[in-house]
Amino acid sequence: MTLKIKDVTKRFGKHTAVDHLSLEIPEKEMFGILGGNGAGKTTTFRMILGLLDITEGEISWNDEAIGYDKSHLIGYLPEERGLYPKLKVRDQIIYLGKLRGMRKSEVVTELEAWLKRFKVPEYMDKKIEELSKGNQQKIQFISAIIHKPKLLILDEPFSGLDPVNVEMLKEAVIDLKERGTSIVFSSHQMEHVEELCEHLCILHKGKPVVQGTLREIKQSYGRKNLVIHAAIPLEFLRDFPGVVSYKKVTEGCELQIENEDVSQGIFRELQGKGFVRKFELEEPTLNDIFIEKVGASYE
Repeated sequence: MTLKIKDVTKRFGKHTAVDHLSLEIPEKEMFGILGGNGAGKTTTFRMILGLLDITEGEISWNDEAIGYDKSHLIGYLPEERGLYPKLKVRDQIIYLGKLRGMRKSEVVTELEAWLKRFKVPEYMDKKIEELSKGNQQKIQFISAIIHKPKLLILDEPFSGLDPVNVEMLKEAVIDLKERGTSIVFSSHQMEHVEELCEHLCILHKGKPVVQGTLREIKQSYGRKNLVIHAAIPLEFLRDFPGVVSYKKVTEGCELQIENEDVSQGIFRELQGKGFVRKFELEEPTLNDIFIEKVGASYE
């Protein structure tokens, strides 16, 4: 059940929020959509869900349009939280589960299991407003997946969570993927996308500026990062041929270089000059690629 976004454009008056976007999101995979504020991520999600009309192009899932008849197969975690503050967790989730065609007993069994997994079983009869932001986020997440959707859309799922809860939610998302759910998520945090996604797309002003598999994107970028920790002055490397950027760190320096060959030249240059504790060539990070493609306009 592949999700296909074909040449999709969304205009609000004269403003184009999404501009000729084409994506194919394979079944049982996690697909990351990256972009700064106003890049068009949330608008894209709302069009997938049918909450916004498409100006041009088409979106299909399993070669069919997505309508209300598919809502029991789809889960959505919006960036803005949308729980009823005065309702108890139990009543909130039962209500949302029933909207998706579940029986009350089924909802309660699933909810108990998820609360236990998220280490908050005592929240069953607490009001939403009594919970911290992070714990409200867990309940919102449960509300998006209680009906075991086949397609799950997560808009900034990890924002506002501490590292322990991020890991907890990440593990839950990976489990869902392994059980066969296709997951699309957006994030500001590159490292989450890097860790979780096989395919990704970077949006800038509604247009895809980079897309493909993580491996392909990193290989085509060409540049590498080189970390050197040494007990000798390394400033001379700032002007070494093939060094794109030089950053001094406490133990030595971090360089961005044009390609792997440059590292061999640097390695030879360091021979006999003194003790080198670390000489490590790394793939570029998504952050490096993002800054290169989108520039400093990322917030």
